[in-house]
Amino acid sequence: MPTVHDWINNPLGVVDGMFAQSHSSPDWEKKVVEYFKEKLKLNDAHTWVPSLNDVPLHYLKPNSLVKFRCMVQDMFDPEFFMGVYEMNDPTSNSKQVKCGKYKDVTECGQVDFNSRNTVTSERQTFYCVPIPGESQWVKESYAGTSQARVVPSTSYVPNRHKRSYEEDDEMDTQPQQMKDVSQGAHSSVESHGNMEPKRQETKAPSQDSSPSHCTSSLDLNFPLPEEKGPACLVKVYENWDSFKLNDMLEVFGILSVDPALSVIADEREASSLLDPTEGMETVEEQRVHSPPASLVPRLHMLYAQPLVHNNPLLPSCALENNDLSGVHGELASVRAELLTFLTHVLLGDSLAAEYLILHLISNVYSRRDVLPLGKFTLNLSGCPHSSPYTEHLYKVIQQLVPSSFRLCMSLHNMNNQRMVPRKDYTANRLVSGTLQLANNTSLFLDETQLEQGQLDTTGVRNITALGNLISWQKVDYDFNYHQMEFPCNINVLIASEGRSLLPSDCQVHLRPTLNPPNLEEYLSAVQVAQVPSQLNKYRVYLSMARALNYTISDEITKAVEEDFVEMRKDDPQSMSAEDLHRLLVVARLLSLSHGQNTLSRDGWMKAKQLEALRTSRTQQQKCVNGNEP
Repeated sequence: MPTVHDWINNPLGVVDGMFAQSHSSPDWEKKVVEYFKEKLKLNDAHTWVPSLNDVPLHYLKPNSLVKFRCMVQDMFDPEFFMGVYEMNDPTSNSKQVKCGKYKDVTECGQVDFNSRNTVTSERQTFYCVPIPGESQWVKESYAGTSQARVVPSTSYVPNRHKRSYEEDDEMDTQPQQMKDVSQGAHSSVESHGNMEPKRQETKAPSQDSSPSHCTSSLDLNFPLPEEKGPACLVKVYENWDSFKLNDMLEVFGILSVDPALSVIADEREASSLLDPTEGMETVEEQRVHSPPASLVPRLHMLYAQPLVHNNPLLPSCALENNDLSGVHGELASVRAELLTFLTHVLLGDSLAAEYLILHLISNVYSRRDVLPLGKFTLNLSGCPHSSPYTEHLYKVIQQLVPSSFRLCMSLHNMNNQRMVPRKDYTANRLVSGTLQLANNTSLFLDETQLEQGQLDTTGVRNITALGNLISWQKVDYDFNYHQMEFPCNINVLIASEGRSLLPSDCQVHLRPTLNPPNLEEYLSAVQVAQVPSQLNKYRVYLSMARALNYTISDEITKAVEEDFVEMRKDDPQSMSAEDLHRLLVVARLLSLSHGQNTLSRDGWMKAKQLEALRTSRTQQQKCVNGNEP
């Protein structure tokens, strides 16, 4: 049997061993997957597996087991490969049946392509990128819990410990010393791009900048500008229909960075340039689908864990089983501390802080026809335009949520940024956009940056896309000849001076009670005062409150209906169906924020009081401004 670390350092040895023992059995492949699943469950064994997210590629041993926390950015066409093949051994004049699964190249030797034992199989390829907008505290926390032991896989031994990709950007890396590829035969039908001797900079170009020739040919297609990290081609062998675009996954698989992939790609690209009829793929498609393995490694999936969330402080299994027993009482106490903190951030406005908490725990829990239930887009108006207040507010939110992005709605950004993903048929890939985000991402729209001017066609399209995202929690991807709806679950917070030009579920006008002489110093001091352990409490609280199940009893439902009729009795205009829907959403979020998974009469009354305060303030602000809609 394999020793304790053989399955991590040499997973192909385990696969080949099980293939040799029982490849005639139809379920040998299932046994391989189950073997690794069981290994990963034992004693936090998953923490022993090195991660592509925080270990530089040149530190990872080729053909070892690695993991990758990612989002599925694109899905390529299925490809064929030799699942089983036969080799001729000239020294012994014998033939051996070999396994081609979880590999990009065959073993050294002469492959008998005419053998009856050859089995052609099919696999799917996903283009995966790090989770867009993932917070720095999340990356550091995941890296901090890793127990993986890695050493450089090159002859160069740097005088330092393991670094993240961000830290590694400053350092030159040496070429990887890998096995001679001249003897290997390629086992896949895919083609591969140019080989680069060094690990390339893995940073997304700004979407509205003009990329250089090098950047455009090696564009990693990250959804957000200035993103860093690896991208990966994940080879999926089973149940690929169970995965969807934009899914968050933690993939465990066998790392393939064989230079043969790039050597073959060079030959394929050269031949296609000389004779266009030689291959069906365009040069652009070859570059995108077969980038250098040193830049975009291949990961042969053994197992993938769908991520309900990417908060490393909270196990996914607890949320999947809704096993949050014993923490409901703690939620209420942490909520009080978080409310105090956010009140300070919002310059003494406790009502705005209440609504900000409700917004941060909101979640699309279901859909009724096209209507997403549970969303709670908040428009925080009254934000000062002249000061860097919104920037500091976003930094606070970034410290609390696992993934976020601040979109400055300047005229330049609106008219130039690519927000909606589009299909590039020449390269046969989905070109990412700012709105290609994973579920539960916090999107901070800074409308205070919008100045007077003319929106062009792109700007109007972007504003429309943002409106559809807010109203219907969907993004219509551009496939040139048609649009395709992709549902999403994104928390949108709009910071504006007056009422936002975008729709929202709720508007709260900021009413500061504090007027610090130096706003920037004050906000910095408020953030510094929160020690890491306290911030971790808030982070766990927000994720747990989002995950709680929620029900309304028949008794409370009847009481709410009677209350609605009573409120409309004197003035039918005072409470519309839309107002009732918002009140029910506020009541739900208010209950969950206190750790209660059902609505009580007391909770309903508190929600009504909160809404009365908010609407009263909104009406007063309308009277002050006069010209606001």
